[in-house]
Amino acid sequence: AYMNPIAMARSRGPIQSSGPTIQDYLNRPRPTWEEVKEQLEKKKKGSKALAEFEEKMNENWKKELEKHREKLLSGNESSSKKKQRKKKEKKKSGRYSSSSSSSSDSSSSSSDSEDEEKKQAKRKKKKKNRSHKSSESSLSETESDSKDSLKKKRKSKEATEKEKDIKGLTKKRKIYPEDKPSSSESLSESDYSEEVRAKKKKSSEEREKATEKTKKKKKHKKHSKKKKKKAASSSPDSP
Repeated sequence: AYMNPIAMARSRGPIQSSGPTIQDYLNRPRPTWEEVKEQLEKKKKGSKALAEFEEKMNENWKKELEKHREKLLSGNESSSKKKQRKKKEKKKSGRYSSSSSSSSDSSSSSSDSEDEEKKQAKRKKKKKNRSHKSSESSLSETESDSKDSLKKKRKSKEATEKEKDIKGLTKKRKIYPEDKPSSSESLSESDYSEEVRAKKKKSSEEREKATEKTKKKKKHKKHSKKKKKKAASSSPDSP
């Protein structure tokens, strides 16, 4: 017999669950809106201990900065006072030593001026030599560049002329394929060009001869036709 599983489950009764149910989750204790507002305000304010610590640190830092500034100001004042004292001492010593050192200064200044003049003359000579060498080197470079350019131009012209000659020979070979040399003879290009020219001359002479022969034949035919006409015209007149 067929047994409905749903009916069988209902007959068994409710199942005992080990964990919490959905109703337990919905009925959980929740904070009120006022309690939530208080928690948010506390988070915004922050902890009092941290704020007090930051204030103390700021005060200590300000005190240290003030001490450091006082030290720097005192050091600057002491250094300025020392400089003033040194200047005054130098002025006093210069007054006393001016009379005694005037003669020695004049002699030393004259010797120094002579040394400087000699050094300047040597420097001028060195500069002139360097400029002369640089001009010579520049001239030699320009001459070498001009020579190189002329050589390159000549080479390019020779190469173009060779290419033109080769192209002309190839065209002649295409026009006269019968005139190509055999592989056994292996003639050079210059010999081949001379042969082509000689053959051209022969062919032109043969053509001229042929034209002359044709002209002679035409003249002979005309002369024979005239003779026949004269004979035909004279034959009926004779009886």
